[in-house]
Amino acid sequence: MSEASVAVHADAGLLAQAVAARLVVKLLDAQAERGQASMVLTGGRIAAAVYRAVGELPARDAVDWSRVDVWWGDERFLPAGDPDRNETQARAALLDAVPLDPARVHAMPASDGPAGADPEAAAAGYAAELARAARPGNAALPHFDVLMLGVGEDGHVASVFPGHPVHHDSRPVSAVRGSPKPPPVRTTLTLPAINTAEEVWLVAGGGDKARAVGMALAGAGPVQIPAAGARGVSRTLWLLDRAAAAEVPPRFRSLR
Repeated sequence: MSEASVAVHADAGLLAQAVAARLVVKLLDAQAERGQASMVLTGGRIAAAVYRAVGELPARDAVDWSRVDVWWGDERFLPAGDPDRNETQARAALLDAVPLDPARVHAMPASDGPAGADPEAAAAGYAAELARAARPGNAALPHFDVLMLGVGEDGHVASVFPGHPVHHDSRPVSAVRGSPKPPPVRTTLTLPAINTAEEVWLVAGGGDKARAVGMALAGAGPVQIPAAGARGVSRTLWLLDRAAAAEVPPRFRSLR
């Protein structure tokens, strides 16, 4: 796994624009190398701002969106189209505005989907979808060029929360019951699946994230601070605004 690096931007608005620009470049580089690209999306305010910023970039049209696979790191187990679903947010902010191949947009199941109101069945169904797209040599997961994660005030990433039983699930996708943040039922990639991505980007803005960011970069354990356990194979990049970077350890401060 890669060592973490940190990039700090002046405020949340500039952070979103910078992440958007990086994402377009990453997709273009992946398509130049492999003929296609894959990204794993997250939810939250910063994520929505990133997706809107991608849509506003002239360079977005350089991406062949028909050759981009879209996956999600986690989802709120709610009916399709519910405004609180990460999929709904991403579609409104970006996905409905670019010419994606619908067959390559892999939303996590909704609570009114084929699996019904059973989150364990929904998680198993998403794991099966991942397996069907698996890369050679990996029976369970496709290639992820970039996997984006928001960081919660408690250090959670995707729907992997501190101390939650999901930490003991070795499957690529897990159902989450009793989430400390509403809604209580979710589905999520587990840390072992997250850590297969080529690049993992952890994006955080605001002073309420500073403690969790600082603890993760200082070496906290992943059960205490799940963000500390997220690592890309070739790159782990923390993308922060100044407020979120307030407690970054000294060895990273030259980057602020």
